[in-house]
Amino acid sequence: MDFRLVELERWLGAQFPSHRYTLASASADASFRRYWRALVDDGRSFIVMDAPPDKEDCRPFLQVAGLFAAAGAHVPAIHAQDLEAGFLLLEDLGEATFLDSLARGDDPQPLYAAATDTLIRIQQSSRPGVLPDYDRALLERELNLFPDWYLARELRRELAPRDRETLRAAFDALLANNLAQPRVFVHRDYHSRNLMHSDPLPGVVDFQDAVYGPITYDLVSLLRDAYLSWEEAQVLDWAVRYWEKARGAGLPVHADFADFYRDFEWMGAQRQLKVVGIFARLCHRDGKQRYLADIPRVLGYLLAACRRYRELAPLARLLGSLAPA
Repeated sequence: MDFRLVELERWLGAQFPSHRYTLASASADASFRRYWRALVDDGRSFIVMDAPPDKEDCRPFLQVAGLFAAAGAHVPAIHAQDLEAGFLLLEDLGEATFLDSLARGDDPQPLYAAATDTLIRIQQSSRPGVLPDYDRALLERELNLFPDWYLARELRRELAPRDRETLRAAFDALLANNLAQPRVFVHRDYHSRNLMHSDPLPGVVDFQDAVYGPITYDLVSLLRDAYLSWEEAQVLDWAVRYWEKARGAGLPVHADFADFYRDFEWMGAQRQLKVVGIFARLCHRDGKQRYLADIPRVLGYLLAACRRYRELAPLARLLGSLAPA
């Protein structure tokens, strides 16, 4: 028996004492959270978050929802909450993610323009001391997911001392760049599966892990998406459009686009190493094997970026030498 579901339905019954409702799975993410769609007999629809309190904390979700809503982002309204039980009753932003809309052939231009505008509004609202710092310890812990989970568990490879030094030198170079970037509010997973095709565009979800960190991070998440690919010319076009709007909005981006794009790519390398490690961990620790199919795309981004910079060329050579045992 699913005791969490029984407990959740009891809580929902108290929220709708005069109505009947039906529950259907809405989605599951890479954490322990589950999402349900509650359809009430009067025609209303809600999303219910089930976040087991021994594994997940709803309070960061509530905090970031308030910050992003105040910035003008379309985040789900919160209709009811039970933090002790780990339940939230949320506004339903619809069933179509950007990824769904693009898969059915929708024009990407208005979607990405809206995503860029929302990102800039969130960044404009940034201030230190509100969200956790995306500091060296956290960035480095994420980088170490790559050797710990992708190399050791997925590839079953133990690096030679010389290769370990290559990896460590690359990590240090990436961290130096990342930590030197101006800092803003960072969603941390701002991509096609967490942006909803809602009215207004976009609905923003899965933001509970937001931090205060490098300004290029969310743009990399959006344009070097782990779940779909764009031609490099298109990525450049959208990156330039963001950069122009960010400068106009007074955000602390480089005055020279080439310098900004270098930061974008080096931040991307950090994220891509992290994501490959996370996808391997989801497979080997959590039994979610479907994420392995997206690793080649992410590695492709990483290898291409590393080959463009002399300082990252040794990492590119190391990556090119890796193959499953």
